[in-house]
Amino acid sequence: MAIVELTADTWPSLVALFGPNGAQAGCWCTWYLQSPKQMSANGSELNRQLLHDRVRDSVPTGLLAVDGDTPTGWIAVAPWPTYPRLATMKASTPVDPAEDLTDVWSVTCLFVHRTARRNGLTHDLLGAAVDYATARGARAVEGYPVDTAGVKHNAGALYHGTLTGFLAAGFYEVDRRGKQVLVRLRVS
Repeated sequence: MAIVELTADTWPSLVALFGPNGAQAGCWCTWYLQSPKQMSANGSELNRQLLHDRVRDSVPTGLLAVDGDTPTGWIAVAPWPTYPRLATMKASTPVDPAEDLTDVWSVTCLFVHRTARRNGLTHDLLGAAVDYATARGARAVEGYPVDTAGVKHNAGALYHGTLTGFLAAGFYEVDRRGKQVLVRLRVS
């Protein structure tokens, strides 16, 4: 298995992984890139185009796990300021409003194909995301996982990842926001 950056060359692998529904209800991992109204108005095809445009413009977007020729997982990781919606959402609002988030990167989505789950791929993707962000100047990487409290949830409700998964990857809890938890890992 390899973990590679999402680029114009690897874009077809993401399309194969996400399928016609864009992973979850036509989202195409654009939830944090636009308002709820825009997201709904765009629909699946325009959301796909929005993400594809970012990739073609070489905006850091995320990483793909590929087993041979088969894409098996995805992690969205990019600089906090490139996700306009993070500033307006309870789960991602900074604890300190004065903090400069220029060099903080955010993990906003994890998607592992159902055939590749329960094999440690999430842990591998989180580790690769931290390495990727660190190599590009991040001082910290944060996420907004769900605290499942041991209760089973459907995969669609866990696109932020789970608290146990982030903690196992070395992140620490910063603040609780309902079922979601702001977690962070300082890297420099």
